[in-house]
Amino acid sequence: MKNLNVGLIGGGFMGKAHSLAYSAMPMFFWPAPAMPVRKTIAEATEDLAAEAARRFGFEQSTSDWRKVVEDPEIDVVDIATPNHLHAEIAIAAAQAGKHIICEKPLARTGEESKAMYDAVKDAGIVHMVAFNYRRTPAVALAKKYIEEGAIGRILNFRGTYLQDWSADPNSPLSWRFQKSVAGSGALGDIATHVIDMARYLVGEFASVNSILSTWIPDRPLQSGGADALGNVRGGDGPRGDVDVDDEVMTMVRFANGAVGSIEATRNGWGRNNFITFEIHGTEGSIVFNYERRDELQVCFANDGGDRRGFRTVYTGPAHPYGDGLWPIPALGIGYGETKIIEAHDFFKAIAEGTSVSPNFADGYQTALIDDAIVASAEKDAWVDVPRVAELAD
Repeated sequence: MKNLNVGLIGGGFMGKAHSLAYSAMPMFFWPAPAMPVRKTIAEATEDLAAEAARRFGFEQSTSDWRKVVEDPEIDVVDIATPNHLHAEIAIAAAQAGKHIICEKPLARTGEESKAMYDAVKDAGIVHMVAFNYRRTPAVALAKKYIEEGAIGRILNFRGTYLQDWSADPNSPLSWRFQKSVAGSGALGDIATHVIDMARYLVGEFASVNSILSTWIPDRPLQSGGADALGNVRGGDGPRGDVDVDDEVMTMVRFANGAVGSIEATRNGWGRNNFITFEIHGTEGSIVFNYERRDELQVCFANDGGDRRGFRTVYTGPAHPYGDGLWPIPALGIGYGETKIIEAHDFFKAIAEGTSVSPNFADGYQTALIDDAIVASAEKDAWVDVPRVAELAD
């Protein structure tokens, strides 16, 4: 079993999630495909980096991400930074021959994503974009049912990602509200997860017709270096402009003829992490709600008329990833487990010299969908979605 040295760039919330996954993956999936070694973590300052190393169990730290990329001992570069840094780091890491996992969205625009995609293709390394929600066992089970033909030909997809963490107009001006850093707002931050699920479960997008809304035009400037999320009051000081969307709604035409809709907002009071989809096919329906992530609701057309309706399947050992997780159905799958599964699949691909999905091609395709959604909102019209050649039918 080979050790693979990880260089993690970014010690915030996602850095914590990734570090947990590297620590726990061999405990869940044994024998592990490879052993992640938490080698080096990079943060904005030496003090922050040293603190992150102690907290997350890394052997050493640095305030210069380039030292991570250039270190010949590093096998894997993990990018968990704000979006505006993804492209520069990933391209440098690819040129250095490192395997790469990058947080979503892959980049701020399709153009940046293409540059990253071209770099990893040229380098011939394993690359992954961290759309971890598709690795929720119930979502993977939905994929299994669809591939088996249990719900027939898909007719309709409806997906949501609703949150309320920015509904308070006095919550601080996180980088997630700044186009120069984030690229977009609710679209890139959370709607991309639903877009990824739609592509994973239904297929490629053909065209979109979209609305983007910004409900809160300015927010209090943050104090201190840490990014503030949630409905935390920002105080009565100076305010800065919000130049990204707070909400996105889009209709979708899929390449296979199905239709759908996607809605995402960070201003939905009472909604925490409300990721849902409902899929209707000619032979049945599937419903999922991430806030009840051990459950999948299914209804099949061949059920008798006296018992037709949604039933609940509780995921467990008999379902995708069940062998590596908990021994009792509905014992409880959390966010951390999706990251553990993600780490397993990524390291397995490295160990076996294979590709993994979603990769930078998928991230690039999602960015092209995002760009089409923005263009549609600006034109108030249907806009066709270009297709990454690797993903073309």
